[in-house]
Amino acid sequence: MSDLDTFEQRIGYTFRDRDLLTRALTHKSFSHESKDDAVRHNETFEFLGDSVLGFVIGDLLFSRFPSLDEGALSKMKAFLVSSSSLAAKARELEMGEVILLGVGEEKTGGRKKESLLANLFEAMVAAVYLDGGIDAARALLIRVFEKDLEALDEDNLLFHDYKTALQELAQGRGFSLPDYSVIGEVGPDHDKTFIVEVRVGRLTAKGEGSSKKEAQQQAAKNALELAK
Repeated sequence: MSDLDTFEQRIGYTFRDRDLLTRALTHKSFSHESKDDAVRHNETFEFLGDSVLGFVIGDLLFSRFPSLDEGALSKMKAFLVSSSSLAAKARELEMGEVILLGVGEEKTGGRKKESLLANLFEAMVAAVYLDGGIDAARALLIRVFEKDLEALDEDNLLFHDYKTALQELAQGRGFSLPDYSVIGEVGPDHDKTFIVEVRVGRLTAKGEGSSKKEAQQQAAKNALELAK
């Protein structure tokens, strides 16, 4: 059984046109280094996948929480489709194992980069949509996000803002306010991953993301886990 066969089993979808999946898994670094002009990368798939993802997740939230206002639904959607969330989904599906990378990107740890994995997930959603239509894409996203949707609490929307939650915890325990520091940056300017450290009380936690804000949220989330 090939790696792609195994991957299709993981996502629960079998492609009629395997070339769509191959393109979704082809990073631009691989395409640029290839001597074959027919090898195309997945950037436009990322664009389409982002739109499909936003539509389907928005529809699922609208159906699940009919009494919530636009602001609350938008917060939920932003949480579910954030880069850190999509990267986590890509890791769960072991997408880093099947992506096609150029030599340079491979050497700099591309298979584990947050932003790259998030983009890869979007490209895969686009491939499923192009191959099987919106129903296939919807079925895939329901499978992938089922537990996340069930865990959403319409009475507690702090889930989307870990920094606020950590600040409130610090104040409640008499600590000084959380202090965030950028301790590292990985990757080229167009595809950079930021590493942030937060200190609050005696706790220290780290997080990473495709922006400083996202990395801070991830660090705050990890600090909250340690504070339990």
